Amino acid sequence: MILDLLRHGETEQGGLRGSLDDALTDKGWAQMRSAVAAAGPWQVLVSSPLQRCARFADELGAQLNLSVQREPALQELHFGDWEGRSAAQIMQDQADELGRFWADPYAFTPPNGEPVAVFAQRVLAAVERLGRQHAGKRVLLVTHGGVMRLLLAQARGLPREQLLQVEVGHGALLRLVLGDDGQLLEAR
Repeated sequence: MILDLLRHGETEQGGLRGSLDDALTDKGWAQMRSAVAAAGPWQVLVSSPLQRCARFADELGAQLNLSVQREPALQELHFGDWEGRSAAQIMQDQADELGRFWADPYAFTPPNGEPVAVFAQRVLAAVERLGRQHAGKRVLLVTHGGVMRLLLAQARGLPREQLLQVEVGHGALLRLVLGDDGQLLEAR
């Protein structure tokens, strides 16, 4: 399966969005439209159910005459008490905790947040399911920065401590290949 990953564009609110269901800005819509303008064709469209992904996926699906498969397991990491806050805001009262999270997100969970190990398990299981459902097809997954970082880190064989060093901008479109053996590889 060829798995193209599209990160949602800029949202109306800043900071860590996680499970918050924000809308895209006009710039965010433009980022996503630009990313897919010369890409494709896809046989399958899959989206996080959060509106910053799903509304664009619905628009694209209508243009391509494809239904959109919603996949709740491919939502962003839940950042708990940090949701809606910027890194600068978190640094004001939880600098040590934020530093620990950046250094090894698997070893430190934001207060009342989702452990990265649990997040990784749900995302990887969902991609495995997609691989079985859509073997041999070209799939566009409209998702979040954290999901893309995780999948790219897996494909690149990075140690878990380097997860947050993977760069994924708003509207980024990247390609992975899911092999028959379940291994993710980054397409060049």
